[in-house]
Amino acid sequence: MNLDLYLDSTGLRGDLADAAAFPSFAEAVRKHQAALQALLTPEALDTTPVAWSFRVPELGEGGACSLFGQLAELPYELSAILGGQGPDNQRLLAEATLVTRYYREHSRSHWFGVYQARRKSADESVLVKLAYFGAESRAEFPLTEAFAAGSNNSAVGLSGRARLINDVAAFVAEGGGYYTCDPKVKAEACLPLLDADRRVVGILDSEAFDKDFFGGDELALVIALAITLSGGVVAR
Repeated sequence: MNLDLYLDSTGLRGDLADAAAFPSFAEAVRKHQAALQALLTPEALDTTPVAWSFRVPELGEGGACSLFGQLAELPYELSAILGGQGPDNQRLLAEATLVTRYYREHSRSHWFGVYQARRKSADESVLVKLAYFGAESRAEFPLTEAFAAGSNNSAVGLSGRARLINDVAAFVAEGGGYYTCDPKVKAEACLPLLDADRRVVGILDSEAFDKDFFGGDELALVIALAITLSGGVVAR
């Protein structure tokens, strides 16, 4: 998937009308894409160590919000929802892990996660976190309209429309539903991951403690990640 198709498919074209018009923005996206492709070799996907479990916060009443800083007694186990620790899932987690590592090395973001849409049962779908950096956060986001009313992750996972919020306080003041994991977050970029038919297969989410964070190369970088993942193992 190229930049133009991704911008049109996710509704970002209007948000980025000025930035995307400059050749330097598109060139920055392509530069990061090339670096990521060089990183995500078959050998790397087969051999990169991955985490099969991670600590998660206790959830508040009804699971509507996390109790920030208070961790659940038991870790979240990825192998259950992924169906085991076979080679396909090794590659899936390795891709998410390597992309997350690249982002951490090249961005000033304070939190980042890669999620894939998965079915928990015949009538329940969730976004499950595959890899991340930053403070502990919930492992699953329900893909329901009710939860999406207060969660960017779920809203983007259902709609396939990206959300760029460069002032969280203003967004909430204007009536936007917002799931608060870390009260220090002031900006967020939540972008869908799409398969070859432009169906939503997951999301990536980046959060920063600075307002107006997602512009220039920071924005080009996070878009490059989304396009790369949309053509990778996560989208198969």
